[in-house]
Amino acid sequence: MLLPWVRRVAARRLSRDLPLACSCSAQGPSPRGYSRGAGGKGLVLGIYSSEKDEGAAQLTSAGDAFDRLVSGKLRELLSVCGPPLKKGKTHIFHGLHQDFPSVVVVGLGKKNAGVNEQENWNEGKENIRAAVAVGCRQIQDLEISCVEVDPCGDAQAAAEGAVLGLHEYNELKQKKKPVVTPQLHGSAESEAWQKGVVYAEGQNLARYLMEAPANYITPIKFAEHIEQKLRSFSNVKVHIRPESWIATQQMGAFLSVAKGSAEPPIFLEIHYLGGANTNDSPLVFVGKGVTFDSGGISLKPSSGMDAMRADMGGAATVCSAIVTAAALNLPLNIIGLAPLCENMPSGKANKPGDVVRARNGKTIQVDNTDAEGRLLLADALCYAHNFNARAIVNAATLTGAMDVALGSAATGVFTNSSWLWTHLYEASVLTGDRVWRMPLFEHYTKQVTECPLADLSNVGKYSRAGGACTAAAFLKEFVTASHWAHLDIAGVMSNKDEVPYLRKGMAGRPTRTLVEFVARLSQDSHNTK
Repeated sequence: MLLPWVRRVAARRLSRDLPLACSCSAQGPSPRGYSRGAGGKGLVLGIYSSEKDEGAAQLTSAGDAFDRLVSGKLRELLSVCGPPLKKGKTHIFHGLHQDFPSVVVVGLGKKNAGVNEQENWNEGKENIRAAVAVGCRQIQDLEISCVEVDPCGDAQAAAEGAVLGLHEYNELKQKKKPVVTPQLHGSAESEAWQKGVVYAEGQNLARYLMEAPANYITPIKFAEHIEQKLRSFSNVKVHIRPESWIATQQMGAFLSVAKGSAEPPIFLEIHYLGGANTNDSPLVFVGKGVTFDSGGISLKPSSGMDAMRADMGGAATVCSAIVTAAALNLPLNIIGLAPLCENMPSGKANKPGDVVRARNGKTIQVDNTDAEGRLLLADALCYAHNFNARAIVNAATLTGAMDVALGSAATGVFTNSSWLWTHLYEASVLTGDRVWRMPLFEHYTKQVTECPLADLSNVGKYSRAGGACTAAAFLKEFVTASHWAHLDIAGVMSNKDEVPYLRKGMAGRPTRTLVEFVARLSQDSHNTK
């Protein structure tokens, strides 16, 4: 709340011009003359920190224009609200303009912050996303149904912050937060704004799929949901392959996991033909799609097991990236593959020590039934080689060891291609959803190939040591393509408070990085074959 002397000064200076009360508070009761859900729109405006500690803060161009519209009252209020706004902090003002009953001014940090080499992201874009998200949520708390957003010098980042920041899974609740529609303030950057909306909606689709209960998103329901999202695109074909088809493809590793559940497995295959020539080599995405992972006979602890409804995060992110690529009409051919099933304990389930045969004929000793994702991916990666792929990229919530290694800071990337790594890394700098390169040493391969009963073991012989690396080494045994990347997204599966523009829950990461990667690849004429 305002200090009493600040409130008195503000009242004296503005009482002649403002019929409604104004407040610098980001919290607290509504001021006199303001009612929740009143007509009009909310408005979010940005303000930069001063380059010098003692200097005055600088409004964005949209903020300057609005200040002129209200005859300088915005600057007057800001001048009596204490120190300049810090990055991510806000002031709310009520009654400045009849079209905007509430205006939220958000701190953007330093102007032209640019790429932070230490953090491996564009700090300016991240500041905008975080600030806009905070501002839009405060408008939502005031029950205003529409908010106009200052582009803040980067309309795409602003749109991403708004759409990502307002998203919340509340499908199954009777009491829901009011729906707020974010719109661009002004029209100068409408194309970039719309691009940001599409990017963010793609990530929100992945968040929706990952957050939904496992009895609502079963393998077939997942596939049908993606099919429905792609139905309107004439250049997309979706194949929902049943268990009988999976068997004819000799995907024994995949089927060995699926057989423990009463839910039948599905192999989802998506063909997006966005390239000028539909015969051009496609990018192939592969996503692990375990719609619920109990661990099987190697049962997980009950605490936190409910989060394993999101163990299909790999499938959710790659499928959402394809939906987004189609919405953007990106000029590239993409094939998406998602083996979908549950991992459950039953009389038919895999037992520790069982040996199964993958599509390429290699035998696998299942020493831990909770290391099931790599069994699905083994068969799917073999199948991916049917398409003369330009590159193969798989994503999976594969190992708890990845979470231990990197936490939620970045997705771990294991790749045999520096060309592929460069594109993924540069894409992640722009999106702020970072990646970090991990090793594919022969050191780890020996730990999965020295197996007593089969060609491979599904866990490393030194148990938990380097678990994310031995899982990647296992997958490499099913890859012959010269451009392949494995993204272990276990650490970025959910968000507590680490990413300020995402609410608590399943994160849908790194969908935007995958989309940006596809966009970059579509512009790269480099011959990778």
